[in-house]
Amino acid sequence: MVKTYITLIIAIFFEVAGTMLIPVTQNFTKLIPTVALSGFYLCAIYLLTYVVAKLPIAIVYASWSGLGVFTVAILGYIIFNQSLSWQAISGLFLIVVGVILVNVF
Repeated sequence: MVKTYITLIIAIFFEVAGTMLIPVTQNFTKLIPTVALSGFYLCAIYLLTYVVAKLPIAIVYASWSGLGVFTVAILGYIIFNQSLSWQAISGLFLIVVGVILVNVF
């Protein structure tokens, strides 16, 4: 079970890496970032297929999307200097709490 969750975390990493490259591709006009983005997304989906075989898809997708949104928001703040209001930070906190509740129960 631990291996399954590690695989899910790696899939989330690849999805976040791909998402963070979206602005860098400049509407898919930059070849290297576009190829990297595609590779990251393909790796994420590939790994997700293994996780879905062992965990319910509802839990997998809730965890994948929730933690992905949280991580992208934090990295957007750090890397792209995007602002986060207190409401957004509260919402991100609730996403993490929700993901924990979904996985624990």
